[in-house]
Amino acid sequence: MGYRIGQKITGTVTGIQPYGVFVSLDATVQGLIHISECGHGFVKALDEQFTVGQVLEVLVLDIDEYTHKISLSLRALDRGQDLVPQRTKKHYWTNRRIHIGFAPIAQRLPQWTKEAIEDLNKGENA
Repeated sequence: MGYRIGQKITGTVTGIQPYGVFVSLDATVQGLIHISECGHGFVKALDEQFTVGQVLEVLVLDIDEYTHKISLSLRALDRGQDLVPQRTKKHYWTNRRIHIGFAPIAQRLPQWTKEAIEDLNKGENA
């Protein structure tokens, strides 16, 4: 296998699954473009974007030396999108007024300590 990480390769789509697209790189080597590497942002349905037999230029992201699986990316080659993340306001959905912290542990600690001491005493008496 003569492929390297970071290498641009042309391959042919051989299969489409909900989680990714299988691409034949040559007669014996096949790679996978995971759905997260098919494009920027939300990717709705891969079977609407790709067809079996379609020729794609992909980038080698990773090669597992043990299993010889190759991870591919289209997203890394897409220069049409702005690759700098846009600042967005973060929304926190938790209730910030509740501060539990270590309270549950503090409530159970006396019982745990008592049980541990009992277990130790049982071991000494055996």
